[in-house]
Amino acid sequence: MRTTADSSGSTRTLPSSIDGSVSIDRPSVLEGPDHQLRRTLAGRARVRAIALLVGVVSVLAAAVVAVSVGAAGLSVSDAALAVADRLPGTSALVDANTASIVWELRLPRIALAVVGGAALALSGTTMQALLRNPLVSPFTLGISSAAAFGASVAIVFGASLAGGGRYVVVANALACALACATLAFSLSWAGKLRAETLILVGIALTYLFGALTATLQLIANDQQLAAIVQWTFGSLNGASWEQAVVVGLVVAVAFPVFLRSSQRYDAIAFLGDDSARALGVDVLRTRVVTMVLAVVLAAVVVSFCGVIGFVGLVAPHIARLLVGGSHRTLLPFAAICGAALLLVADTVGRTIVAPAIIPVGIVVSFLGVPLFLQLVVSRARAAR
Repeated sequence: MRTTADSSGSTRTLPSSIDGSVSIDRPSVLEGPDHQLRRTLAGRARVRAIALLVGVVSVLAAAVVAVSVGAAGLSVSDAALAVADRLPGTSALVDANTASIVWELRLPRIALAVVGGAALALSGTTMQALLRNPLVSPFTLGISSAAAFGASVAIVFGASLAGGGRYVVVANALACALACATLAFSLSWAGKLRAETLILVGIALTYLFGALTATLQLIANDQQLAAIVQWTFGSLNGASWEQAVVVGLVVAVAFPVFLRSSQRYDAIAFLGDDSARALGVDVLRTRVVTMVLAVVLAAVVVSFCGVIGFVGLVAPHIARLLVGGSHRTLLPFAAICGAALLLVADTVGRTIVAPAIIPVGIVVSFLGVPLFLQLVVSRARAAR
């Protein structure tokens, strides 16, 4: 350390380095605005990564709870042994009835809830971005109404909901949902698939297929009417590994496409079509490819599970309120929120009044609406 006097006569101590030379404190170049910005961005990235990790852990925890609760009265240890019972190298850890309950009833249901919720959330997130409307859901194009009409046709005109008849209902629902989406795209093509045109066409088709379904309900007998109403409530009853695999494959195909297009979604959602084009974004191609994938995601889930419309609307908003609007982070977190929301809703629906089961489409609204409103109010208070 060295002592020196300034012009006023006061002394001050200058720090010296190890070799005895004097080192004068001055702002480091690394501490400039650019470095501070990089540190801020890195901090936000860490927060988002932690949020994603917490979301994944939450879904896994919900799955553990879901596999161990229900009318059969299995404990967590029984469920864990049943899961391990059919893994390679293990055998006869639990009785055959317990293993059957876990592997043939609960695990397929959990898997379908996870991939189905993720599919609906991804569909809703991309549609809200491309149509620039926060009230858009996967069913804005009339997909749910069309699927309900297709299922109603199968039910009223001879198909049962058991055995092969269920797959007739599934096929009819899927075909009508895809046909409705094709019709919506065709009718709005003259407007170059602009957001306003698609929304208006979707609203019209929703009312059209709703009226057709109501007409079938008028001519249906009591058993058919009950089946139609039950299907429109949305349910994971009858979930199978095949259904979960089909939905999971569609999600596996669509999600990488969505993620690669995340910057284009940001440009369209935040700047609008004209500004996005000025930045080099092919708005028409992006909208067509994304909307087709989003429609297929929603149509496949609806054809297996019935009408579950609220997940695709609220899950993107929950994710957006938690991690922001950048679609690179928003897309995976929305998928996590959708999976958690549908899984928790189904678990509550099949346990709260067991052995009776409340349709998941009803429960998800009861759970999602208060959560969504609480997040909105909290964000509004924080913004003041």
